[in-house]
Amino acid sequence: MPDATALDCADAMIEKAWGRPIADLEKSASRLVATDPMLRSSMHHRAHLVVVSNSIAVHQERLHALTRPGQVPAFYDLDRITASASALRVAYAESNTAVQMIRHVVDAREHAFNAKGGPDAERVRAATARTSRAPGPLGPSVDRSAPPAAAPAPLVANRR
Repeated sequence: MPDATALDCADAMIEKAWGRPIADLEKSASRLVATDPMLRSSMHHRAHLVVVSNSIAVHQERLHALTRPGQVPAFYDLDRITASASALRVAYAESNTAVQMIRHVVDAREHAFNAKGGPDAERVRAATARTSRAPGPLGPSVDRSAPPAAAPAPLVANRR
């Protein structure tokens, strides 16, 4: 797989870890928030990787257009070439970081499965409990009644 992109590598890692195709995992990731937070996390990082991969393609096309064979770049094109090249390097760095984040999530998942009965089992259970906790509702609780409204202050006319 010499032409494999970072997105292809990430897809292969995720599919291998969960044992299902990416299309199925994308559908179930939004529904499995409480049951599998690691899948949701890896799919979130994959979504970021999709955006970065598109950015890489755009910067590569721009750079190839500015540096066509047989064309001498104009003086004002040098800044655009430099900007495109540096943006491409940044996009590649972001892509590598996203793949590394997915690799860490997959490794953590494997570690969690291996630590079910081992000495690290309590740490894994605590970390899973922290990540799978649903956020509480915003605002006051529903079972508590609202405080009574204050009576309006009487209007006093200024009589000078």
